[in-house]
Amino acid sequence: MQKVAIILAIHNEEKNIDSLYIEICKSIEKLNYQFEFLFVDDGSKDESVALIRNLMSKDKRVKLIKLTRNFGHQLALSAGMENTNADAVITMDTDLQDPPALIPKIIEEWQKGYKVVYAQRNNYRDDNYIKRIMTKSYYYLVYRIQGVKIPPNVGDFRLIDKTVKEDLVKFKERARYLRGMVAWLGYNASYVKYNRLNRSEGRSSYGFKKLFSLGMDGLISFSMLPLRFGLYLGVISIILGLGFFSYMVFDILINNVYYHLYKFLVNVIFMFMGFMFILIWVLGEYVGRIFGEAKNRPLYIVESKENFNEK
Repeated sequence: MQKVAIILAIHNEEKNIDSLYIEICKSIEKLNYQFEFLFVDDGSKDESVALIRNLMSKDKRVKLIKLTRNFGHQLALSAGMENTNADAVITMDTDLQDPPALIPKIIEEWQKGYKVVYAQRNNYRDDNYIKRIMTKSYYYLVYRIQGVKIPPNVGDFRLIDKTVKEDLVKFKERARYLRGMVAWLGYNASYVKYNRLNRSEGRSSYGFKKLFSLGMDGLISFSMLPLRFGLYLGVISIILGLGFFSYMVFDILINNVYYHLYKFLVNVIFMFMGFMFILIWVLGEYVGRIFGEAKNRPLYIVESKENFNEK
């Protein structure tokens, strides 16, 4: 019997754990597979771990990996992948915005021979207007500039075959963007479309800071465009400078207008200071990531693994 692992990264989700477990059990009860529920606690401060342990006492399929602190959603999912020998791995969010009822369709596509099955959203989550615009703009930019074409409107709700998983765990980079890494591997993929639901309970731990960090990981890890940004700005600056100089010369020769030099110098210096700050920021992003990788620290630290029955 084939084994399917459902990996769930948990961070302060005490209000959703029981409901999530019940919904997953309902969706898989008629499927003829061996399932395991692999909860990865990413430094929760609430009663999440206690609730997971309560589930373990009732269901042997439930397992727990407890990290020492909050290492981030992408690393928590990676920890789950590295600690399962299942034939297929399903990752999903734990706030019930990714409907567990979609699992049978995803597994059905996997059985057709696809190594990767994405759950692709038909809509965006119920966010404010500004956030929706920023999200759409980001995904449009990423899709246009990256060398690896990441499928649009997909998150971390996906199935990957054991072959893909074994290749994926070979990646040792710290700045992880799993949807880009899976696409980079190049395996054949299928899509199951769905409407993303509103969050069931609690508040998302993915604030603006974490979303921005994840977005930067996705943009920089799979594209060289930011490094070329300086060239584009340089060309634009030269063109604007030549245009401004031509206008000045024309106005002086034709209209006999006198310009004080400091007026031009102030504008030019101010403009180039902005360009320099942007270039320094881009360079700093790359240097900072090189520094992080060079330290070669473990990606995460496991405090305990429970119900694994390891020899």
